[in-house]
Amino acid sequence: MSQTEKKKSSGFLVNLLFNIVIPTLILSKLSEEHQLGPVWALVVALAFPLGFGLWELQQSKKVNFLSVLGVVSVLLTGGISLLQLDPAYIAIKEAAVPGLIALAVLISQRSKYPLVQKILLNDELMDLTKLEASLKANNAEQLFAAKLQNCAYLVASSFVVSSILNYGLAKYLLVSAPGTAAFNEELAKMTALSFPVIALPCTIMLMIAIWYLFSQIGKVTGESIESFLRQ
Repeated sequence: MSQTEKKKSSGFLVNLLFNIVIPTLILSKLSEEHQLGPVWALVVALAFPLGFGLWELQQSKKVNFLSVLGVVSVLLTGGISLLQLDPAYIAIKEAAVPGLIALAVLISQRSKYPLVQKILLNDELMDLTKLEASLKANNAEQLFAAKLQNCAYLVASSFVVSSILNYGLAKYLLVSAPGTAAFNEELAKMTALSFPVIALPCTIMLMIAIWYLFSQIGKVTGESIESFLRQ
């Protein structure tokens, strides 16, 4: 395994640990009054994804829209729960976050910095300079832009699916009053199920978008996708 592959693998595992595993264990196992109690269990559980998100922002040395949205999402969940507002607000928030990403993807297509290119065309993975030169040589820049637009629809659709699944899962699971051990256990279950129920279908849709993009690169340039991938 290469150093890049190891880094990606460890990054995924750390992400899973701080965003799902640790918060789920704290909420489900330490919410009783004789332990941390519902409020402190929630505070400690949310501290892990929030702290990890802020650490990632600091490490990247630049503002990342998706990272900022993730931190804001955690803060909203904590705020709604600690203020003991109706759980319906969490369901709305869960749907709103991926919905906003879908909207941002579509709107950014009309700007100089389309998000779909940042998501799917990574300069660390692909030689973008060589790709641009090949597109120009084949007079295929406008054609490729149209293919990227199709990818934007696919990526936005994956976040719309995530929005619908997020809302449904939150409405189904969050039925107890916030500030109780029962609510924390439901929040833990929602966090644990978010990966298989939401992340996997959306990841599959994103993989389809990547496959489509790579296949179109080959068609519009007349070269294999391998020729543009960095070694």
